Amino acid sequence: MKIPHRITALALTLTTALALSSCGSDPEPAAQSTGEAVTPLVFAIASAVIGPKEEVATFGVAKDQGFLAEEKLEVTTINTDGSVAALQAVASGSADITAADAGSILAAREKGLKIKAIGGLVQNWPWKIAVKPGSGIASGADFKGKRIGVISLASGSAPFARGFVRQAGLDPEKDVELVPVGVGAQAAAAINGGEVDALALYDQAYQVIANSGTTFDYLPNPDMFQGIRSITFAVREEALTEQKDAITRYLRAAYKGMLFSAVNPEAAMSVGYKVFPAILAGKDAKAQLPGDTTVLNAWIKTATPLTGAPETFANWGAISDAEWAKTQAYTLGAGQITKEVPLADVWDASLLTGANDFDSAAVVTKAKAYTAG
Repeated sequence: MKIPHRITALALTLTTALALSSCGSDPEPAAQSTGEAVTPLVFAIASAVIGPKEEVATFGVAKDQGFLAEEKLEVTTINTDGSVAALQAVASGSADITAADAGSILAAREKGLKIKAIGGLVQNWPWKIAVKPGSGIASGADFKGKRIGVISLASGSAPFARGFVRQAGLDPEKDVELVPVGVGAQAAAAINGGEVDALALYDQAYQVIANSGTTFDYLPNPDMFQGIRSITFAVREEALTEQKDAITRYLRAAYKGMLFSAVNPEAAMSVGYKVFPAILAGKDAKAQLPGDTTVLNAWIKTATPLTGAPETFANWGAISDAEWAKTQAYTLGAGQITKEVPLADVWDASLLTGANDFDSAAVVTKAKAYTAG
């Protein structure tokens, strides 16, 4: 007899929890108190939540504000070591859904993992090249013989750095050196100490460093990076039939969380401390809130339209064919895939109508009424 994936997933989750650090998310208490049946899901987080990022704006807010409970979902989380590991967790059945880099989703599909993207999240290209003021570096052509700091050689910053110098006519394998420097204080120390000549990070990561007093000059991104998608929700292909309703409800709760966060970033950050206390690292929440809100807001801007008020945002999760084409071209040029992946194999937008079926005005009102503690 075939064992249902739900049983397999829960069993594997118990095993995975021994190897992966848990975020400490508890089952939704509001959902349990109704006495109605709830659906269990496991969300794979692509990295430990030690700072304000997408898990705060989507999962954290959805959990604390009852959006998951409203959808009768009981969601637990596991941490993984990056997008590739998160997708592997989903493919193996140890998790049901993740938010991972679109390029990694394409690469996973090319390698045979039955993974499909189901809804976008980060829609504005977040990666930038930064240099110290007065460095003399003004364009990609100036990087010949230079060192660029990346988060790691397996992170999205590495293919971005290679693509940036390649479009300037340099050979990223011969003309520049990529140096793993991590993020935060470690990355700041690397560029301030002269270990690297530039950094290739994303908006939110730069905001963290800026909060500590370091200033940068940012090089303009070439047009080739406009329209490329980044963090995207993904599930096992079979979940689109076996768990379609539950996954749709999860997306709906997550997008409610995004809208709440866009309306009131400070409230979202305050909620983030409750759901992910590791962010504070023992520091005082009141003292940390202004700086962390600035960091979270930098991320929110990458995941929401560039124009218009949050109240007007619609079609959460939509990704156009043109955006997929640009994402494929970039991923191919960065060496993450060897050929284009048929769009029908990697993208399914059938859940988005249901995921957007919620009362936006009610979410906006709730967000505006929340007072950060």
